[in-house]
Amino acid sequence: MIELKNVSMKFNLGIEKNNSLKETFIHFFEFKKKKKKPEEFWALKDVSFKIKKGEVVGLIGTNGAGKSTMLKVVSGVMKPTTGTVKVGGVISPMIELGAGFDMDLTARENIYLNGAVLGYSKKFLDEKFDEIVEFSELRDFLDVPVKNFSSGMTAKLAFSISTAVNPEILIVDEILSVGDIKFQEKSKNKMMEMIHGGTTVLYVSHSLQAIKDICTKVIWLDHGKIVKIGDTEEICNEYYDSLMK
Repeated sequence: MIELKNVSMKFNLGIEKNNSLKETFIHFFEFKKKKKKPEEFWALKDVSFKIKKGEVVGLIGTNGAGKSTMLKVVSGVMKPTTGTVKVGGVISPMIELGAGFDMDLTARENIYLNGAVLGYSKKFLDEKFDEIVEFSELRDFLDVPVKNFSSGMTAKLAFSISTAVNPEILIVDEILSVGDIKFQEKSKNKMMEMIHGGTTVLYVSHSLQAIKDICTKVIWLDHGKIVKIGDTEEICNEYYDSLMK
């Protein structure tokens, strides 16, 4: 269902930008200006793994370990610098919820806009509209510009649109922390419903308990490299012990 072979992802950091008038004025009087070479940062280094149909796989690791980059590479948002990514199935990526919204448009308008970005037809969105609205709990705010929403309301709307269809592959980044406690439980139940329906899931969370609750196996990343792949309970406990040392 998902297969990565020797995948690496490089970013260039430290690229100097002279944006201000002050900087331009200073540099004008410099006789010799040494340009900084871009610094290379490898977010992923030679990563290989397979995920079978119906597996629910957790990605764990500290900030900067490469988890979010991994999700973007698998979902096709980013193309790896080296290596190959094979995905067999329709993907629903829940990464940076609400990133595709036009903040000046209303919630109603963004349902159709964001739905179109996710590949849903207008007919499909018409049929699912009431379901999306009911799940989001935002019926009273349908004609309010999203720029006036709280971050929790925006995430609720985005989650409700993203889960309007049961995808073959679900790419998830911390969605179980969306909204208030009641909505968090709803989002967890919705995700479990998808899992029981046979959806393959690649899930990132800093909550080890959430990983233990839903994942059949775990990939532990550190500085872009895989430390271990295997049993959820065992690896989560080992990862926790390594943090506490």
